Amino acid sequence: QVQLVESGGGLVQAGGSLRLSCAASGIISSVFNPSTVNWYRQAPGKQRELVARIDRNSIANYADSVKDRFTISRDNARKRVYLQMNSLKPGDAAVYYCDGQFYGRGLWGPGTQITVSS
Repeated sequence: QVQLVESGGGLVQAGGSLRLSCAASGIISSVFNPSTVNWYRQAPGKQRELVARIDRNSIANYADSVKDRFTISRDNARKRVYLQMNSLKPGDAAVYYCDGQFYGRGLWGPGTQITVSS
């Protein structure tokens, strides 16, 4: 089954860190490796927003709100994309999703919840 699954979410105090993982399964390496993978987040009552993306060459882009705090990386051998989140703020609380285009269609994971206590 072709799917993306996020993990690593949870409850953290403001100023803390979390590392999210996006695991791809059912996707062969020749399809996964050249694909751009994105991390999005959606807070209650807000639109889904792009947090970070990483392309086939591991070139990363970030939303201004997370720049210098979050780091996206990929491990093609394991077919995983990570989001290291440092200096977390209450405003970072949301459901985080990864997505990518594989086999000609967009694929989303079910999301992982991040809660940040102040």
